[in-house]
Amino acid sequence: MGDLPSAVLFCCTLNSVRSPMAEGLMKRVHGKRIFVDSVGVRPGYLDPFMVAVMEEVGVDLRRHIPKVFEQLEDESFDFVVSLSPEAQHKAVELTRTNACEVEFWPTFDPSLVEGNRENRLDAYRQVRDDLMTHILKRFPPGGMARE
Repeated sequence: MGDLPSAVLFCCTLNSVRSPMAEGLMKRVHGKRIFVDSVGVRPGYLDPFMVAVMEEVGVDLRRHIPKVFEQLEDESFDFVVSLSPEAQHKAVELTRTNACEVEFWPTFDPSLVEGNRENRLDAYRQVRDDLMTHILKRFPPGGMARE
């Protein structure tokens, strides 16, 4: 297996749905082997649908506090994954002077789905499952973390 990064940042527009999902899933897969954080371009809020679908897979994000790039305590990431076009621009700007890989995983924003509760939850579940597929493929559990 290939080397894994030692620190990964997931970013999206508000840090309320996609990037916290990715952060929680990555932590579930890799535990404390890899430092993982998430941010948004603009301030967001804790999305209850996101919390609900993550609890379904055993990831508790009830205490997640959305934050923006400017609130990062450390910018020393080996790998940045952006999940929205707006976040991709900010990620490229952040890493302009860092030796860091940036990947864009275009990810649908499930908060745009309207309809009844179950239809909306299904959209969130689809995003969660798609993110898990990406994470397992890009950061396989058997890989070695870089020190």
